[in-house]
Amino acid sequence: MAKGFQAEVRVRHDGKVVNGKSLASLLSLGADAGCRLTLLASGPDEQEALRALQDAVAAGLGEEDEIEEALIGLPEWRPSGSAVSVPGIAASPGIAIGPLWHLRRRRLVVERTARDPRAQEGKLRGGIESARAELRDLYEEVKAKSGAGKASIFRAHEAFLDDPDLEREAVAAIRAGTSAGWSWREVINARADELSKVADPLVAARAVDLRDVGERVLRFLAASDDAEVQLPDHPVIMVAEDLAPSDTAAIDPARVVGFATALGGGTSHTAIIARALGIPAMVGAGPAVLDQGQGEVAVLDGQTGTLWLQLSGEDLAAAAAAQRDIAALRDREYQTRYQPAIMRDGYRVEVAANIAAPGEAAAAVEAGAEGVGLMRTEFLFLGRDAPPGEDEQYEALATMVHTLNGLPLIVRTLDIGGDKNAPYIELPAEDNPFLGVRGIRLCLEQPQLFEPQLRAIYRASMLGPVSIMFPMIARLEDLDQALDYAERARTHVGADPIDTGIMIEVPSAVAMAPELARRVQFFSVGTNDLTQYMLAMDRMHPALAKQADALHPAVLRSIKAVVAAAAAAGVWVGVCGGIAGEPEGALILAGLGVRELSMTIPSVAAVKARLRSVDRAAVRRLADRAVRCATAVEVRELALP
Repeated sequence: MAKGFQAEVRVRHDGKVVNGKSLASLLSLGADAGCRLTLLASGPDEQEALRALQDAVAAGLGEEDEIEEALIGLPEWRPSGSAVSVPGIAASPGIAIGPLWHLRRRRLVVERTARDPRAQEGKLRGGIESARAELRDLYEEVKAKSGAGKASIFRAHEAFLDDPDLEREAVAAIRAGTSAGWSWREVINARADELSKVADPLVAARAVDLRDVGERVLRFLAASDDAEVQLPDHPVIMVAEDLAPSDTAAIDPARVVGFATALGGGTSHTAIIARALGIPAMVGAGPAVLDQGQGEVAVLDGQTGTLWLQLSGEDLAAAAAAQRDIAALRDREYQTRYQPAIMRDGYRVEVAANIAAPGEAAAAVEAGAEGVGLMRTEFLFLGRDAPPGEDEQYEALATMVHTLNGLPLIVRTLDIGGDKNAPYIELPAEDNPFLGVRGIRLCLEQPQLFEPQLRAIYRASMLGPVSIMFPMIARLEDLDQALDYAERARTHVGADPIDTGIMIEVPSAVAMAPELARRVQFFSVGTNDLTQYMLAMDRMHPALAKQADALHPAVLRSIKAVVAAAAAAGVWVGVCGGIAGEPEGALILAGLGVRELSMTIPSVAAVKARLRSVDRAAVRRLADRAVRCATAVEVRELALP
């Protein structure tokens, strides 16, 4: 926040004053909860800076009460014989069995002096930029494995690279005659040593992170680099003095089945990443762990933080049995997918599946889905030379209703056009097909397709709970016309009225949500298309696809407005877009008041478990912070409750 102002910002605590735009300097204050800070600003926008910073501190700087990741609940294992134990701190649960392998680092070699200070300054800045690129790649890799919450550690590492004090001190040393590598290493070591002496252990642990960042830059500045680790070609338990977060993130669990370190703590970023990757680990075991013989077969119990050595064959067999027990326990946890997603305070969010074929209904039920929140009917119309008849559509829907056995089925009417077309449907050539005749517009223009489908849906509704949903509603006139067609189809087959909803996919539907809500029983937000239209970005475009992020604040604010309009009319809101199946997205959407999340089948069990781990107050706070963000990146960097 301080970097957003031109004014120089300083923070004073306990007689020490530091640069408010320097992460390393702020950490060195050692300011614990409840400490009094003095903020100082000097510059053209000093008053605005002070007001904004004071308000931010008063609001808690975005901190949330964290729910600790449980290290309990796994079966405890102990050898029966006279094995030797090396105790440490439990970091990541699980049992690892394998030979010990010691990580021995070689020091990066840097020249002390250099003749051309200007060239060395350029080399330093080049090294920082190269390290920044690596960290961004590492962030994306860890996010893909474990979610943005865990990956945000490497966003914090990137903030060290933006630290003006670190670079300024290194440049001053370069101008005094030392090389870029020597200057950078001296500055990083001095700051890390200072951090490690802070009384607050949580802050002191960040010294490891600073050294990790420093080493990453140093690899680009060193005269020679012998530091690359060569792992053996078989699974091992790694033993090291310490591991940096980036070391841990780079571990291949097939090669390193567990690790034990002499240094570190259970709240370190290294431990957090180990838990995220499911690698059994212990830390803080002291020098004794480094004295154990290379190649000795050991058992690492990450649940208790114990390394067991000198084990008998019987003990190793028992440890392997304990591993199987843990796998069975995790399998039982998977069985909880059938439990509803009821939060800790009793608030329930319905978790459903998106499907595109009759056979997927059974897979959705097996995965724990509480119904089908989006049935894409296009599968019946694509890949053929003629449209399906009413009876064929009815049989497909009837199969799904029987499979769901009382669980709800929401059927979206034909959504062809844009990126989908069929050879028997004559559509005019369009420069902008996503803005042309598609979805409900196509159905209203071609009632010979629309009417048989509506009749088939109403016939299926007489077998079980079926709802109907219209896509691409942009105008009230289109919805009114679609409802007229539906009522005629219902009357024709003699079915009872069923719930009718619409997809919220375009900005006009967001703006007209109060009027639309008075005509239907539910909304389902299609975040993929809504993002595309809200940001005016083709989500298929190779250069723009990454920017079309459904967690953009503009999209979230739209969903918030839709939920408010729906609540005023007594209408519930679901989301069937991609972010419903992401940990960040599911929690934010629940916090916005979304009552139903529909997602790809593999995401169902994980999202239900995640929702059961929080309460509504926590997700509301998260959602409030998300809609106040300025970019999708900021949203994704929020700490999840």
